[in-house]
Amino acid sequence: MAGLKPDTPTPQAITVHSQSRVLEVSFSDGAQFRIPFELMRIYSPSADVQGHGPGQEVLQTGKREVLLSALEPVGNYAVQPTFSDGHDTGIFSWDYLYFLGSRQDQLWSDYTARLTAAGVERDTPMPEKAGAACGSH
Repeated sequence: MAGLKPDTPTPQAITVHSQSRVLEVSFSDGAQFRIPFELMRIYSPSADVQGHGPGQEVLQTGKREVLLSALEPVGNYAVQPTFSDGHDTGIFSWDYLYFLGSRQDQLWSDYTARLTAAGVERDTPMPEKAGAACGSH
């Protein structure tokens, strides 16, 4: 989801609510979403989270208290957040933000199922990274 699809609604307003830890986005089609920072972080479109192919996703835990340290525009099609845990490689296109906002219930359900399957809790700290970092970053 690197760019905009021709029919993707575009943001009309983006507001960072640090205290409640949500990104509020109003779109041109009238949709308005309050996307929790935690949801953005655990579903970041970055290779660090999504991997480099199917089955390589990295389950994110311990992100309940994550904050948004910065939010930078990327051209006219996306924003790049910096999270308080140092993660800053995900580029959130307008269509991906719309996807996160419109599918929150399903995404939370999927996340809970993945946690259960892995035998970990939502607040379990992430394990330390072993080995070298991904060479493409």
